[in-house]
Amino acid sequence: MTSGPDFLDHRDPLYAGHSAATETLLRAFVRETGTDVPSAGEDLVLDLPASGLQLVVPVRYRSATGRHRFGEPRLRRDLPADASLVAAVLIRESTLGRGAPPHLGGDATARVLNSASRTAVHLARRRTEGGQAQGLTPFLDAEQALLLGHPFHPAPKSREEASDSELDAYSPELRGSFPLHWFAAHPDVVVGESADGRTVDELLRPLAAGLELPDGMLPVPAHPWQARQALGRPEVAKLVDAGLLRPLGPAGPAWYPTSSVRTVHRPDAEVMLKLSLGMRITNSRRNNLRSEMRLGVRAARLLAAGPADWLRAEHPEFSILRDFAWVSAGPDGPRTGLETGMETGPETGLETAIRDNPFHGAGREGLCVAGLLAERTGPGDGSPPRHRALLSAAVHRTARALRVPPAEASKRWFTRYLDVLAVPLIRLQARYGIALEPHHQNTLVALDDDGLPCAGWYRDSQGYYLAASRAAELEQLLPGATHGVDLVFDDEFVDERVAYYLGINNLLGLVGAFGALGLADEEVLLRRLRAALERLRATEPGAKGLLDLLLDAPVLRCKGNYLTCVDGLDELVGDVHSQSVYIDLPNPLAEAQR
Repeated sequence: MTSGPDFLDHRDPLYAGHSAATETLLRAFVRETGTDVPSAGEDLVLDLPASGLQLVVPVRYRSATGRHRFGEPRLRRDLPADASLVAAVLIRESTLGRGAPPHLGGDATARVLNSASRTAVHLARRRTEGGQAQGLTPFLDAEQALLLGHPFHPAPKSREEASDSELDAYSPELRGSFPLHWFAAHPDVVVGESADGRTVDELLRPLAAGLELPDGMLPVPAHPWQARQALGRPEVAKLVDAGLLRPLGPAGPAWYPTSSVRTVHRPDAEVMLKLSLGMRITNSRRNNLRSEMRLGVRAARLLAAGPADWLRAEHPEFSILRDFAWVSAGPDGPRTGLETGMETGPETGLETAIRDNPFHGAGREGLCVAGLLAERTGPGDGSPPRHRALLSAAVHRTARALRVPPAEASKRWFTRYLDVLAVPLIRLQARYGIALEPHHQNTLVALDDDGLPCAGWYRDSQGYYLAASRAAELEQLLPGATHGVDLVFDDEFVDERVAYYLGINNLLGLVGAFGALGLADEEVLLRRLRAALERLRATEPGAKGLLDLLLDAPVLRCKGNYLTCVDGLDELVGDVHSQSVYIDLPNPLAEAQR
């Protein structure tokens, strides 16, 4: 990487935040347009005929996996180009260049700038801590570390619809916390299901301790921002008018938003809650769909029918956090409660998924991998932080403990990570045809006293795929496993998606982070990754399709977050095959064998 101060440490947090947004936008643009990036120390020159401009961008670090670092872009007359200009001209290039009128890019441009401003607030607030976060658990510290967000998303921190005061409470980057907003619901309109048959009272009443519930009513939680939105829906207003649903308001102890914003954690609670949140975050409104939550419960039952025992026996260091129950209040729900899961009503905005929480009490805590890799700002005087990311701190701890250089510690860290996280996921797919979406925000890792990975977890009710070739086999394990849920997909499609989520996003993304943070040579880690996957291919014939893709395909299908944003797509709406734009990305693992 070329020398010089990092914009993240600039004294003006607004400059730092807008510079971070500009770099991320450029990184996403060059990836999704197939633009070649020259070596560090040279200039990337972008000719933009749709606006008649040329951007000249200094390259600070060229990444084999795409996690480039850039300096301040400028126009060809050597005028600085700020985030607003760069966003406008790049997005104009992508609209006109793909046959769309330029005004359709206005929304995407606004979201980029909103994200830039939010990032500046995050950086400014974090600087007031002086590098010391007080009273946080390791789990929460990692969940709150994503000050910049996804490294390949043009608007990773856009949250346009909430006020500053609301975002103070609801943002993990601002160390937010808030009590849940509670409703009292008549049993006739309470709907949902659980994997183990527990009822609403058994699951939610312990979380509603101290809440004064009317006799015969059941507690239903909501995110406070969502509660206001839900009460404006006609179907919810009818329930309130009929006395079947009563808003009780905020009550109880504070919950903490995790990296996804809508999933909340309490260090003393036995479960986490994935709350519905209609706010648009990145590309999507985060409303929980009942079909997704049913999928989570079905997956929990399927895992309990055999795969979970196999995982515990073969990979005791790896676990899946289940979204094992859900609850809502809504019209047309039968008088059944959680036990049967036979609801047919539409979403009301009060849908909540209930997730395992092993991170309460003693024991090692999982750290969100995205949080481990997230860059940190300096104290605001122009100097850098002691460690740019939690990963940097962990690797240097490993180097000290093992008395090896940081580059060697990085190799050992990466190898251990593959063992505790990637190998179990690939073997689970090989053994049962069950595939997951383990991107960085959905994966957690615990570190031992030497800073090395020692345990891993996966979370997310939406990210389950079952290869069609194995569906009959799993129906024998759990009759009805595939009925009524979007779970079974063609084997080739499953392999393609896992190659993106596990291969590109997780493993290659980790390699890129090691390189961009100056910890290790990406080419060395790519060769180590290739060797590990080749060993698996020799021993796991059930994963041959996936591993052939990762190891030999010249290009891999990759989600295009930039083009998805430009096109205004909501990734949670519609058919799974077309929710996002996908592009072909050159495969650096195939290059690593040359």
